[in-house]
Amino acid sequence: MNDNKLYLGVEFGSTRIKAVAIDGAFRPVSTGDYTWASAYENGVWTYPLDQAWDGLKAALAGVEHREDICAMGVSAMMHGYLAFDENWQLLVPFRTWQNTITGPAAAELTALFGFNIPQRWSIAHLYQAVLNGEEHVSRVAHITTLAGYIHHALTGVNAVGVGEASGMFPIAADGKGYDAGMMAKFDALAASHGLTRKLADLLPQVLQAGESAGALTEAGAALLDGLLPAGIPLAPPEGDAGTGMTATNAVAPRTGNVSAGTSIFSMVVLEKPLAHVHEEIDIVTTPTGKPVAMVHCNNCTNDTNAWVGVLKETAELFGAKPDAGALYTGLYKKSLEGDPDCGGVLVCNYLAGEGVTQMDAGRPLVVRTPEAKFTLANFFRAQLYATMSTLKIGMDILAEEHVAIDSLTGHGGLFKTPLVGQKYMAAACNAPVTCMDTAGEGGPYGMALLAAYLADKAPGESLEDYLNAHVFAGVTGSTVDPDPADAAGFTAYIQRYKALLTVEKAAVEAL
Repeated sequence: MNDNKLYLGVEFGSTRIKAVAIDGAFRPVSTGDYTWASAYENGVWTYPLDQAWDGLKAALAGVEHREDICAMGVSAMMHGYLAFDENWQLLVPFRTWQNTITGPAAAELTALFGFNIPQRWSIAHLYQAVLNGEEHVSRVAHITTLAGYIHHALTGVNAVGVGEASGMFPIAADGKGYDAGMMAKFDALAASHGLTRKLADLLPQVLQAGESAGALTEAGAALLDGLLPAGIPLAPPEGDAGTGMTATNAVAPRTGNVSAGTSIFSMVVLEKPLAHVHEEIDIVTTPTGKPVAMVHCNNCTNDTNAWVGVLKETAELFGAKPDAGALYTGLYKKSLEGDPDCGGVLVCNYLAGEGVTQMDAGRPLVVRTPEAKFTLANFFRAQLYATMSTLKIGMDILAEEHVAIDSLTGHGGLFKTPLVGQKYMAAACNAPVTCMDTAGEGGPYGMALLAAYLADKAPGESLEDYLNAHVFAGVTGSTVDPDPADAAGFTAYIQRYKALLTVEKAAVEAL
């Protein structure tokens, strides 16, 4: 490795566009970012593509020593719908993953394929547009994602990484392209509704990590106002799931990661396909095409944050001015004094709906029976259990499918207080949970690692071997194994929590 060389990862997240440059020792050395937000226009959640380019240039301007960048890659939030004509002119505004406007299409395709197609997937958006009889469908020549669009504009190559592609359409068992049988079924179905173009002509090419995905062209460099020189090789563009797996070294079978903040999701790399179709489980892939089971939940720490705010106000009534970080740390640690089953205190943290539990909306609840032990420790332990209870319901489905998990890597705000979040997550998932002491910048850091892998891998070196040998060798962290008492307590809690969902449903209907 040459420490004078830099590798650049760019990610278009839901709230920030971020660029991260790492050196030859895989340390983040320079970053830039730009804040943006989706807008709800004409019944569709969207982002203006002009702002994507403004944000990309602003993020790149914050990166130092750009002349030393020897490889780069583009990542973005997965799924959604970007439809273009033959000349790559946008036909309708970008439809993001946030939209829940494809229910009929997703249900029909799930039944047709025998494979779960969530509403946010690109193929669900396309088929819903077909079912709606939308005018633009007859002119569609290209469908891609946000990362795929930016990559094509920079390189002229219409391709996406396999992990990103797996959020567009199901991937073949060998991980090297789309599932041909399902494509044929879709083509026949779509043709019956008047869509004559074949899906193979509409979707981008599928590439695996380490494969060449073109280089920055003169035209692409001009789009960036010359912030980067033409000729930089680009890794296949990946989604935020794939970059998150890479950043946490969770790309090998029997490994996984849990990202826990405003929302919470887990990704577990499978040894073999699941035996059954589960609407609660998304099947995507690693950047090298290995199947991954994903449990995604909309609600995690928002309700807890609100309660911390109330407790902070209470302290201020008596003249105290607790530091926010110290308050969180104190409450997290206090929860450890609670009973393993939270003493009968129950919390449902739904501010929004949850697909895993079939809730269309949320009403946060705190419920207890008269004999419950209502203490601060039990209350806050129940708060933290609630952040991961819906995830546990999904993870229990994987356990019923006999999915083996050797290790989970935790990252995000829930794990900021040392050991506490890990301890409860290990009990919930019945697997060791590790938090690494790295300064990784999340998704864009993972994309930078994929760029480094493209540039520097040895012949035949797998992504797993590359990450283990070069990136994460010697990285320190803490690992917490499941405590039997905690695991038993969480099991008891989750049984009551499932009963609480009946109360939650009634609250949604009544309030």
